[in-house]
Amino acid sequence: MTEKKIKKPELLLPAGNLERLKTAILYGADAVYIGTPDMSLRVKSAFTLEDVIEGVEYAHQRSKKIYLTLNLFSHNKDIEKLPQFIETIRKVKPDGLIISDPGVFQFVKQHAPELELHISTQANVCSFLTVDFWQKQGASLVVMAREVGFEELKEIREKCPNIKLETFVHGSMCMTYSGRCLLSNFMAERGANQGSCAHSCRWGYKLKIKLKDNTEHEIEINENNKELFDFFLEEEIRPGSFMPFEEDMHGSYILNSKDLCLLPKLNEYIDLGIDSFKIEGRNKTEFYVGSVARVYRACIDDYLQDPQNWNWQDYMSEINAIANRGYTLAFHEGRLTDLAHDYESTGSISPYEYAGRVIEWHGDDMIFEAKNYLEAGDVLEFLSPFQRQPILLRIYEFVHLKDNKVTDKLHGGQKPRIKISADLFHCIDKLELKRLLPEFSLVRKEKLNNVSQELSVQARQLSHQLEAGAINSQKYHQKRDKYFEALEFEDNSDYKTKTPRLGKEGCCGKGCNGCLIFWHDDKYLKAREILKNKKIGEML
Repeated sequence: MTEKKIKKPELLLPAGNLERLKTAILYGADAVYIGTPDMSLRVKSAFTLEDVIEGVEYAHQRSKKIYLTLNLFSHNKDIEKLPQFIETIRKVKPDGLIISDPGVFQFVKQHAPELELHISTQANVCSFLTVDFWQKQGASLVVMAREVGFEELKEIREKCPNIKLETFVHGSMCMTYSGRCLLSNFMAERGANQGSCAHSCRWGYKLKIKLKDNTEHEIEINENNKELFDFFLEEEIRPGSFMPFEEDMHGSYILNSKDLCLLPKLNEYIDLGIDSFKIEGRNKTEFYVGSVARVYRACIDDYLQDPQNWNWQDYMSEINAIANRGYTLAFHEGRLTDLAHDYESTGSISPYEYAGRVIEWHGDDMIFEAKNYLEAGDVLEFLSPFQRQPILLRIYEFVHLKDNKVTDKLHGGQKPRIKISADLFHCIDKLELKRLLPEFSLVRKEKLNNVSQELSVQARQLSHQLEAGAINSQKYHQKRDKYFEALEFEDNSDYKTKTPRLGKEGCCGKGCNGCLIFWHDDKYLKAREILKNKKIGEML
């Protein structure tokens, strides 16, 4: 009996500028979707026409694909731009055009019939009937709405076998129907459907009261009075039906969705034969784009190579290392639960932050651009596109590229560039190091979170595990209760670290390149012997 051959899905990454496009491809993207500010739903897009042309050429030279977004909801004023835009796009020759507006679809089909047309998630395609409609109109691919559950998707795949299907597997989610929202227009006079969303759904809201004398007051919820109040929302045509409304001293986040992460179920989507896995985030940094691509590339490749021994838990530490608002499976099971929302905080928290990137190599000197504050003794984790384990380096001084000045601090806002000698990576051959860390390689460093932030991270991670069926609800609620206790009693200036790694006297015990203590202190003699049989970065 022959085994069923598993189709390899496309890994599709976002890019808001040329640098992010190149980073996405370096870290494993099969395709990248990009847009120009005036004709896509991202006015912050930094792509010029010249950048688009260069990006398409760069991708095609590496056998990768580029899709252009033309997914705005068009008004009359937008139509006059279409002829010139389409004529230009025909010369650029992207691998596909992502469209949401039926009128724009028809216009492109008439004036550029050779272009492959994809239907955007903004078109809200949720059924096999709608997929069939777009296929008959000439679409080559349909991006399914995020609101489509897995069982629905399975039926769509069965009834529409001859059109490519794409689904989002990771990234931010909108609280409205696949992004059709007017809240930003109302709150900030910025049109979400025209690419200028202010993310009003993620703002903090406080409860106010107005007394009979017309004076307004804020109800401050604190330790002394919190037991006196329970707040509820009542909708006018459903009197007596109360919805709990929680608020703390920071306010309430009633529309704040967690981030989508379908990694625990990725094997099911691969087996189903979904053609393309899409990552959200054209406004995200190159650090986000490369980090997410790196994890999903490994996840997909490992499953295709050995599906029997594939385990989604093996990838969670790395996906959790990327800044997020907490992860959710969203509509995978068909309906959202309360675990898909974060009512306490809108912030993205992770145990790591962007330290910098490799610009190029000058001989045996790596040219490194800092993106965050660094100080002597920090451990830099270099994320190689070509190996799973980060390459660790404890750095004690910073040699500036411009004037060879040596300092013990760097401020990322100035984007300083320094030289890092390959000699500091004494555990790795120089030629191999240059291969492992080419231009655009990303570097991170451990981030110091306070107690409540650490507990928030843990509670969010347990929430995702609970959705995936890996833990029971009791464990999650215990961690969540500890988080609330920390919010009430903690001094947020009190930082903690998992290991004594700070400063020049610190050592995390991982055998980092360049660590003076680990490689010279007699108390690490046994550890150095053990490390010979382990990978760099693996805990001893």
